Amino acid sequence: MNKVRNTIFYFTVTGVFITLMYWVVQQGKNLEIGRKIIAPTSNDSKWTQFLEGLFHNVEHPLAILLAQIITIIIIARFFGWIFKKIGQPSVIGEIIAGIFLGPSVVGMYFPEFASFLFPVDSLGNLHFLSQIGLILFMFVIGMELDLKVLKNKANDAVVISHASIVIPFALGISLAYFVYHKFAPQGVEFLSFSLFMGIAMSITAFPVLARIVQERGLHKTRLGTIVITCAAADDITAWCLLAAVIAIVKAGTFLSSLYVIALAFIYVLAMLFLVKPFLKRVGELYKDNENLSKPVVAIFFLTLIVSSYATEVIGIHALFGAFMTGAIMPDISKFRHVFIEKVEDVSVILLLPLFFVFTGLRTQIGLINDPYLWKVTGFIILVAVLGKFVGSALTARFVGQDWKDSLTIGALMNTRGLMELVVLNIGYDLGVLTSEIFTMMVIMALVTTFMTGPALDLINWVFKSKEVVIPKEVVEDSNKYKILISFGNNEKGKSLLKLANSLVKKQKETSSITAMHLSVSDEIHGYNIEEYEKETFVPIIEESKALNQEINTLYKATTDIENDIAEIASRGDYDLLLVGLGKSIFEGTLLGKVIGFTTRIINPDRLMDKLTGKEGLFANSIFDERTRQIISKNKTPLGIFVDNDLRNSDKVFVPFFSSEDAFLIDYVQKFIFNNNSKVNVLDVENQIENHFLIKSAIDTLEQQYPDNITLVGEEEINHAFLIKQDLMLISLDSWKKLIDSQSLWLNDLPSVLIIKP
Repeated sequence: MNKVRNTIFYFTVTGVFITLMYWVVQQGKNLEIGRKIIAPTSNDSKWTQFLEGLFHNVEHPLAILLAQIITIIIIARFFGWIFKKIGQPSVIGEIIAGIFLGPSVVGMYFPEFASFLFPVDSLGNLHFLSQIGLILFMFVIGMELDLKVLKNKANDAVVISHASIVIPFALGISLAYFVYHKFAPQGVEFLSFSLFMGIAMSITAFPVLARIVQERGLHKTRLGTIVITCAAADDITAWCLLAAVIAIVKAGTFLSSLYVIALAFIYVLAMLFLVKPFLKRVGELYKDNENLSKPVVAIFFLTLIVSSYATEVIGIHALFGAFMTGAIMPDISKFRHVFIEKVEDVSVILLLPLFFVFTGLRTQIGLINDPYLWKVTGFIILVAVLGKFVGSALTARFVGQDWKDSLTIGALMNTRGLMELVVLNIGYDLGVLTSEIFTMMVIMALVTTFMTGPALDLINWVFKSKEVVIPKEVVEDSNKYKILISFGNNEKGKSLLKLANSLVKKQKETSSITAMHLSVSDEIHGYNIEEYEKETFVPIIEESKALNQEINTLYKATTDIENDIAEIASRGDYDLLLVGLGKSIFEGTLLGKVIGFTTRIINPDRLMDKLTGKEGLFANSIFDERTRQIISKNKTPLGIFVDNDLRNSDKVFVPFFSSEDAFLIDYVQKFIFNNNSKVNVLDVENQIENHFLIKSAIDTLEQQYPDNITLVGEEEINHAFLIKQDLMLISLDSWKKLIDSQSLWLNDLPSVLIIKP
């Protein structure tokens, strides 16, 4: 009754007031008399009027800006994905995307499209929006710096770091002496030009370096600590130097810049001794709250904006203020994590690509149009590598590092990435760099960053070693039965540990279990990596204590989880790798099944496989994407666990579909001996009866453990039987057959362990 009454009320009210509005509009036409209303000319058709309005809307500044953002994000993500696939930091691809959209490619070959998408009068909006992105990004960079490492391990690292600034800085100034006359802008003093060349040569990209250290499993090593400390000291020193250089350039002379430097010094003191204690007090008051309230978040963001504004007004650029605010954030992981979560996605995904494209619009590769200019570019790259790579490596060797570690430090410190582009754009905005020298320096930034990965691989190859991520205990346990469990979340980790324990619980002296968690490197930050690792393993360690099962733990940040799982399993010489099955990427529409869409995102790898014919368009996928990759890349015996609320493994069901399933006998024996499991064996189409080895093994088990093993017939496999089982043990080939047969078993299956030998 209420539903009918509400419907009548709805239609009555809307009908009455729509009628009222129509009547008022009609009466209002009488008010137009004598007011010289301009109506469209009769020659313009309704369609023409519509098109004119549409084109007017398309050319509106906001529409142009939104079109630019859409294009930039799509192209940047595509290029970033390509470069990530070839083992390069995605930031390289995003920088290349910026150059691609600029006059070097799109502007040269599609000038009309370039002028439509990036009209000159729209670049101001793009520039300021990209600067906001940089301010947010530098805030994150400041927060990622772990200043504690500078206090605790600052001896050799600071020596190496400062040498890696002084040497390339001096070489940059020397280089400026030779190129000033031909490439410096008119009216720019040599001091300003040379200082910017020096600072551009001496910068290191802390974010890219930190990611590489994590991805290669170096963050826990002595070498990793030294490199991170070097990079942190380098970042702080370089940004202070940059602030001084900007002050000198804006003031015109060194003496007149002393006023700016004095103001900057007062600003730094105020941030350290007034603002930092205030923020720390706010952090301590709210650190136990589940969520930060909006007023608290507003305090920190307002501090960021005021700090950036202050440094911009002083004359040392807003980015220094953003960096400083991040560096003095309360040393509370929760606070830093919350603000990085809030800021990073917006800055890195949405706004930073705008900066790359804005840089690309300034970078005109076509200006480097004769052999002489390319020689100068090559010379700039050579000086950059000599100063940073060779300078850092020789200094590291001098303070006592071996040659391998010294060269590794040099290769990492030579990484310039985004930080170099920030410096170059500041120089370009100040009029210190011409378009030609700007383009040459951008090429240098790309080359030196691109060479980091290959240089590290070459160093490892020459010295015939790889970074060690396998626990020492595992390497020494060469005669033990070793199980590696790889988990993505705590619940799966605990279930996998229960399963592994069922296989070895009575053979602890001759077996070992390693729990491994791999995370995507760009989701983890240097400041909290140790805390993240500790929190990740707490539930697993608690479960191991409950099971009275000792475990080793292994953590690594990586860009390629599937490859690393396979490589670690192989290098650790594990006897069994256990992984949990994730959700199918084919959940969703039929379209998703055809071209690789999920309900949320396009999977580029899957789409590429389909387009290149590596995978059939209508292939029946029984595993999620990650599991498929692990199966294809792994050479260690593999167990894929499908968890259906496994509590124990007391009742195990094992179907034998073919003679190839003979290897399952080993696992049956382990379950019976270690866990006292009751095993029901199904002989599908007399596979056991017709295979002497399997039959002999089953007979032996029946004699040794008559109460633990039972042969069942196919007619017994029904709902009542299956719901009593804790676990089904099955081979990978047999699992595929079971799926293809669309058996009714699938509706009532317990947890499943699928084994690939």
